[in-house]
Amino acid sequence: MRFLPAGPSALLVELEDQDAVFSLMAAIARRRASGWQRGLADVVPGARTVLLDGLADPGATATELAGWTLPAPAVCDGPLVEIPCRYDGPDLASVARCWGVPEHDVARIHSSLGHRVAFCGFAPGFAYLVGLGTLPEVPRLGTPRPLVETGSVALAGSYTGVYPRPSPGGWQIVGHTDAVLWDLGRDPPALLGPGTRVRFVAA
Repeated sequence: MRFLPAGPSALLVELEDQDAVFSLMAAIARRRASGWQRGLADVVPGARTVLLDGLADPGATATELAGWTLPAPAVCDGPLVEIPCRYDGPDLASVARCWGVPEHDVARIHSSLGHRVAFCGFAPGFAYLVGLGTLPEVPRLGTPRPLVETGSVALAGSYTGVYPRPSPGGWQIVGHTDAVLWDLGRDPPALLGPGTRVRFVAA
């Protein structure tokens, strides 16, 4: 682990990979349940980082974390959200070629996998989902689309994402959903938060 100060009361922890992030998040959650760092305001995971905000002494916390032995990544027991998906995206053929399968198998493969929210970013409600396992990573488009419509289910690298609002985007679109990913009238507004399990249901 590498520790970087992030203001007077925050600490950024850099880790080796996504599994290490999951392990640290699990260790923090277990200790917080027993009263660790009661003033901790937020824990924000990334692809290879965890930000802890609201620390009384970030330096002392870094020293403490350096002495932790992290558990192996545990089986995720977060809430399960099912997202209906019409596998009708314009990039199905491209993803099929990348995976080395017939085009009609993309929907079957993707919907058969258990996904998990690793972290959120890019836009409110946008979640980066892991779960593609050993499938070849899907390259981003050479030229991003100037507009990707709300509800587009797309792949890039080892991640799946669902666009919560219209925006530019370079991910390869395999389908669409009517699920509402971001709603300020909902508590919490984001349908998918870190640790949430996700299963896509072919519609």
